Amino acid sequence: MPEQGRTANGKPRADRAAQFMPFAALRGYYELIRTRERVVEPRHELTEEEAVALSRIVSQVQRGDLVRVVHYDQDAYITTTGRVTRIDLIFRTIRIVKTTISLDDVRELAILERAC
Repeated sequence: MPEQGRTANGKPRADRAAQFMPFAALRGYYELIRTRERVVEPRHELTEEEAVALSRIVSQVQRGDLVRVVHYDQDAYITTTGRVTRIDLIFRTIRIVKTTISLDDVRELAILERAC
């Protein structure tokens, strides 16, 4: 009887599973297609009321909060949701997991869950 985590011929199960992984003959092709699918949007300038409301929310955000941010990325608005790992008011950036976003690019910010 093979030991747990190994196939009958003694190879690790992970090695066996690797043979069934899809082969990407066109490396980077699907990423290129996803970028082509993006609809180019002009940047929205915040009104004074929107800027004040956004500033109020930014001042309440703490490390560990679960947030949803709508921000401008290259040529379109995207939504990023995750835990705040860092907020830097001097350099005006917010880091959500591994994504660093300039506060100047933020259009909407919502705190979904407070950190404990």
